[in-house]
Amino acid sequence: MNSILFTQRVDIIESYGERRDCADQNISRLIKMCGYVPVPMINDPELVRPLSDELKPVGILLTGGNDLGSYGGNAPERDITETRLLEYAVKKKIPLLGICRGMQFVANYYGAKLERVEGHIRKNHAIHGVINRNSVNSFHGMAVKNIVSPLEELARAEDGVIEALQHKENLIAGIMWHPERVEGFLEEDIDLIKHFYEEGRLI
Repeated sequence: MNSILFTQRVDIIESYGERRDCADQNISRLIKMCGYVPVPMINDPELVRPLSDELKPVGILLTGGNDLGSYGGNAPERDITETRLLEYAVKKKIPLLGICRGMQFVANYYGAKLERVEGHIRKNHAIHGVINRNSVNSFHGMAVKNIVSPLEELARAEDGVIEALQHKENLIAGIMWHPERVEGFLEEDIDLIKHFYEEGRLI
């Protein structure tokens, strides 16, 4: 089974005293469209290794939602789960792609600082660099404008926000736009994701 493990956001339902794991159903649809079996990862750090060992995923996807704990987020269980997933991916040489918060997580893990930005929530804009697009969507208030080795940037928005990056050696990359939030999905996004999980590189 060629499965992709994908992470989930944590929604806090105070009236019920519950912390719920959830994800946009379009994440699963996008993964299936790319030819893989989508498997949600529970936000329980202790399950990362046994579940991953059992399923032997061919890829991992860190999804959007929830600010990082170090920037005011309130989902520490997700931060720890994703840390262990990234470290597992590096150890087992499994391609790991981060979308939006997922890319922020990757950048932060490797030493980049996030900052608040304007004009990136419910907006579309062009990106330029190794990856060029006339228009990508944007749903984030935090961003990265500077990264350091071993990460390399692949695209920026006109205001300097880094929109795509990858690790120079490990099979790790990130994009800031949401392919799952485009109705019908874009062929260029599907091709990009399939290429990444096949080759371990966006480009």
